[in-house]
Amino acid sequence: MNIDRAVFAFAGVMTLLSVALTHFVSPWFVLFTVFIGLNLLQSAFSGFCPAAIVFKKLGFSSGSAFR
Repeated sequence: MNIDRAVFAFAGVMTLLSVALTHFVSPWFVLFTVFIGLNLLQSAFSGFCPAAIVFKKLGFSSGSAFR
């Protein structure tokens, strides 16, 4: 698995987790969903993603979106 796929998988899991927390715990967890969406949007334009840096340090191979 390369960094790109790891970032997409991580974002998907975090989005589903935040939706579940919003439904079962508190409506305020929707702000976590908004944060995830904003982070994905800014990384699409800037190429900077904190999760990609972490995955690179964990030894994932480079992808085409995040290096």
